[in-house]
Amino acid sequence: MSDEAAAVPQSIDPEFREQAFEALKNVSDPELGVNIVDLGLIYDLAFDEEHDALVISMTLTSAGCPLTDVIENDIAEALDGLVTAFRINWVWMPPWTPERITDDGRDMMRALGFAI
Repeated sequence: MSDEAAAVPQSIDPEFREQAFEALKNVSDPELGVNIVDLGLIYDLAFDEEHDALVISMTLTSAGCPLTDVIENDIAEALDGLVTAFRINWVWMPPWTPERITDDGRDMMRALGFAI
């Protein structure tokens, strides 16, 4: 088993969790133009103490999204100064659905012309 597989993410301090979510609101889905938090793409945040890294369990609106590199780079920028490292745990089950969008996300989408 690899070291990464052996590392067990731990729950994080609620105040830090809130700071991380606020930072991640600066990352927009490149196709939809709405932040990944209000789109409901973030499933969970945890901390991997062994690797001193924030673990972001998240999904995408579609599994074939070609823009994961853009999202990862934007996340790195948003978390700069807040964490020393992060990794994304891409989750496909349960699949993303529009029901995961927050009320703020729905307002943002309507402002962009989406009928939601």
